[in-house]
Amino acid sequence: MTRPLRVGIQLPEVEREVRWPELVELARTIEDLGFDAIWVGEHLLYRWPGQPSRGPWEAWTLMAALAAATSRVTIGPLVACTNFHNPALLAKQAATIDEIAGGRFVLGLGAGWNVTEFEAFGFPYDHRVDRFGEAFTIIRTLLQEGQIDFAGTYYQARDCELLPRPRPGGPRLLIGSNGPRMLRITMPHAHAWNTWYADTDNTPAGVAPLREIVDAACRDVGRDPDAIERTVAVHVRMPGGRGRTMGDTTTTERIVPLEGSPEEMAAGLAAFAGAGVAEVQIVLDPIDRTAVERFAAVLPILDAS
Repeated sequence: MTRPLRVGIQLPEVEREVRWPELVELARTIEDLGFDAIWVGEHLLYRWPGQPSRGPWEAWTLMAALAAATSRVTIGPLVACTNFHNPALLAKQAATIDEIAGGRFVLGLGAGWNVTEFEAFGFPYDHRVDRFGEAFTIIRTLLQEGQIDFAGTYYQARDCELLPRPRPGGPRLLIGSNGPRMLRITMPHAHAWNTWYADTDNTPAGVAPLREIVDAACRDVGRDPDAIERTVAVHVRMPGGRGRTMGDTTTTERIVPLEGSPEEMAAGLAAFAGAGVAEVQIVLDPIDRTAVERFAAVLPILDAS
């Protein structure tokens, strides 16, 4: 039996305040039940009109702990904001977590979007794609080649090298963007692409237009589009789900979650595989151990499909 696509779970972010004992128990449950990956959002602070502010734990510290607490699943940020970090240090952090995880780390990267956290934590919000381009050059070169001498407008890494060296080639690079400019910057070097469920309307049919954007960017930079894996977040509602609290609330009302019997949900995920998706990151509602255990009934059905 072969699973038609990998199935990962995104951990809680700001649905409620979740402490480490629950997070590590949830991660071990996800691994023990046969899921393929654990994903962590990297955000710092959310504010909405008329609601209390919320924020998650710091993602890199959390991912290092999860890497040490698990043994099989891949772990990664969905996605890390390069503009929150010194890029050379971020490359070293990624190499370190990949070492702790025994090569199970996937480095998801993006430019960020939530101006609230940029301003609150003192990060510049201007020229985000320009900054991302320089950061990406430093990060991927250090991880893939081990050293770089770079002086840009926004970032410098002069005669910089990673010691100890990352594993050959470094962790896989996943890019979370649908922007043609971001894609042209990254597609010569990335291994995978990701989009959020709001961008596909949470449907397999919504994948095709975005695949075309990725394919066009690959052709523009001389990369075979088939060399890039496609991954998609999918919003799934289980019994008791009342909607996940997400950073961007503007698309909540129009998104129809995947739900139903295990057979119906398995068929829905298989349809994403039919649309060329190699992995889905499940955004589960509710996101707790009971919901994960119930959703795991989908896996043997997928495996037998």
